[in-house]
Amino acid sequence: MKVTAANCINLDFDKIKEAKSWNKEVSNELKMHKIHVYPAKFPSFLISKSINYARINDINIQTIGDIFCGCGTTALEAKRNGVNFWGCDINPVATLITKVKTEFYNEKLLLRYYQLITEKFQTINLIVPKKINDHERINFWFEKCQIKKLYTLQEIIKASTPKGKYQNFFLVAFSNILKGASKWLTKSIKPTIDKNKEIKDVERLFRIQFNLMLKASIEYNNKITNKTQTTIVTNNFLGTKINKTLVDLLITSPPYVTSYEYADLHQLSLLWLGYTNDFRTLRNGTIGSVYHQEISDESIENDVNDIGKGIYADLVRAKKSKAKSVAKYFIDIKKSVRKSYSIINNGGLAVYVIGNTKYKNVYVDNAKYITKCMFDSGFKEVEVLKRSISSKILSPYRDADGKFSNDKRKRKVYNCEFILIAKK
Repeated sequence: MKVTAANCINLDFDKIKEAKSWNKEVSNELKMHKIHVYPAKFPSFLISKSINYARINDINIQTIGDIFCGCGTTALEAKRNGVNFWGCDINPVATLITKVKTEFYNEKLLLRYYQLITEKFQTINLIVPKKINDHERINFWFEKCQIKKLYTLQEIIKASTPKGKYQNFFLVAFSNILKGASKWLTKSIKPTIDKNKEIKDVERLFRIQFNLMLKASIEYNNKITNKTQTTIVTNNFLGTKINKTLVDLLITSPPYVTSYEYADLHQLSLLWLGYTNDFRTLRNGTIGSVYHQEISDESIENDVNDIGKGIYADLVRAKKSKAKSVAKYFIDIKKSVRKSYSIINNGGLAVYVIGNTKYKNVYVDNAKYITKCMFDSGFKEVEVLKRSISSKILSPYRDADGKFSNDKRKRKVYNCEFILIAKK
């Protein structure tokens, strides 16, 4: 549906007819997309759909951008389609995964490094330093025997591989086994201890993970023959200095309300990979976080549009203490949309993928808010498409622990999302 600035506010987005062609995959997903678990990852085929949409509309695509690039879904599909990529994300775990996903690796070298690592792991006995052995959060999630094995494995990886893409490859493999080696509740969308979990063997987890990534790398080498340029920046988009237009097609899925909780979800990798000693510090600067920051009433009045102000007022009545974090989210999103407009070349396209949510039982119309932000930033017309989320991984129900469920008696979250497309 074509939406204009005039009809945006009064339009009920939930009543927009479903665009079923955006529900279906257009090609088989590369194995490289599945080398690391990542929350809120959107389907890779939406990238191909967006590229096709742009090309049908005679848009020449040389560079694709993603201002919230996460674990590199857009980056990898840009590579697959022979297009340059520019992206950024505040999460160093995310950008590490993205870099590994978009590299070419020599199969023989990978096997040689793996053999060296596993041989040393069976013979070397390291003493875990106090800063790790006594770390409160690491001890919360891991048994002592697992801490020793994981520390040993990580140190062997660093000693056995050269700094750069090969070491990054094995560190990503290490990162993805951390939850399996911990007490973390499997498939939970919030940090939860599973008291009955069978703790898995570190060496076996690493072997399975390496084989998965090796197969993904071999497939990648066979299917991607181009040498396009991929640029990854580890930083908050709003704090990233950009002096020129960069992209012809922007494809991004913004974080949702309370996105600072992503820091909690990535805490194991953040701690073990040495990015922080306190994962909560990543909240500072994250979209929507009021961590170490006060939001004034004046900022809400000046920097939140009318759609956001209405939602904020509902939240003040429902849960006043949480309303400011949502207001901060709206302020940051508005700024990011405005800034994203500035990096798109004239005649280029912006594609935002976002779902609506409930927060403290208040309906948060993210799609309408961002659409209004797009108009305020300079876009003249936005095409709003609605697609259903049918993936089992994104089941619309959650149990009390935040675990995915198909049980309709459980708490229902969003089961559709919106694709917002606008030409500059």
